[in-house]
Amino acid sequence: MEPAIALNISICAAIVSLTGYAIYTAFGPPAKELNDPFEDHED
Repeated sequence: MEPAIALNISICAAIVSLTGYAIYTAFGPPAKELNDPFEDHED
């Protein structure tokens, strides 16, 4: 395998894993601990 292909695969894997973690954090069980700053300061 050429080094360029290995580098591209590793970069793509990192992007996919970070995206998956962000979706899990935003919509999964950890999302219950997040607060909405706009709801805290309603006028």
